[in-house]
Amino acid sequence: MPLQDFIIDAIRTHGPISFHDFMEMALYHPGQGYYAAPRDTIGEAGDFYTSPYLSDLFGEIIAGQLEEMWMWLDRRPFTVVECGAGAGLLCRDILHRLKNNPDMFDHLQYVIIEKSDWMRKKEQTLLAAEGFLPKLRWTSSLRELPHIHGCILSNELLDNFAVHPVVMGEQLMEVFVTYDDGFKEVLRPASQPLKDYLREFRIDLPKGFRAEINLEATEWIRDAAAALASGFVLTIDYGHCAADLYSRQSGTLTCYHRHRVAHCPYEHIGEQDITTDVNFSALDHWGRRYGLEYCGYTSQTRFLQGLGLTARLHRPGASTPQLRALITMSERFKVLIQRKGLPRVFLSGLQFSQALA
Repeated sequence: MPLQDFIIDAIRTHGPISFHDFMEMALYHPGQGYYAAPRDTIGEAGDFYTSPYLSDLFGEIIAGQLEEMWMWLDRRPFTVVECGAGAGLLCRDILHRLKNNPDMFDHLQYVIIEKSDWMRKKEQTLLAAEGFLPKLRWTSSLRELPHIHGCILSNELLDNFAVHPVVMGEQLMEVFVTYDDGFKEVLRPASQPLKDYLREFRIDLPKGFRAEINLEATEWIRDAAAALASGFVLTIDYGHCAADLYSRQSGTLTCYHRHRVAHCPYEHIGEQDITTDVNFSALDHWGRRYGLEYCGYTSQTRFLQGLGLTARLHRPGASTPQLRALITMSERFKVLIQRKGLPRVFLSGLQFSQALA
């Protein structure tokens, strides 16, 4: 049964479904969802680019920050956990850099969190060709990890978690999806967890405003904190602090299909990406609640500059179209680093840090 028909059948059987459940099926339904089907989603043949596809320099610079983190952990055996590794390009580029540091590399373990069997095989094929499989293992969830010493890393992951869109009317309403000769949105009173989420940040949406609430991101940061014995959580994504995020009248939901930007999730179901901007204030807020401490927050551009991007640009032949595209893209992304089991530390990527309201 085509994915769209599966969703329609679910609605006809059970009545309107939350947009959260619609988005979850559109992206992750086994074998048919956008991230679960055997297709290339990233790169020229896909629907969008990520930083590792534009330049291997991105992974090299990230590896430099990981080396600094390893030193703050007294150069003990170090585990990198990458959540959602795409085709494995970032992992490949990080390991290429770190193998030049045998003191770290010889005691390094790299874990990839990957739910999709197809993506896991794609990652394994690439990384086997590079000879890195002895350093790697795969698992499906942060909850399956023992307590690690190292860094939990994600790059453009949280923006794809299924969200709960809300609209402020006479009261806060949640968006549900029904079907009648086409998908249509209906509003129902928002649940208490959604109201509580906004209350945590003292956000009062003006009447008529629409926004998205990412409860799964709060669960993810809880699981990351639980998996980490000591070390860092490094989150890279596009997003904002809560005050900026919820000042936008129409929300941030965006779709990508064949490198075109759209805002209708009810087209190309299972064939287009659906994303929303990340609330970095929420990651910091709930991270503190679960035992993480704030290190810093900055743009990806300033993060890369702090780790030596400017010097690398002056190397002969460095300024390629791909690298220029990476620099342009980096303006859209933010970086948050949190720590556990460590005092305040200096991290080069955060030397141009900005306030996170």
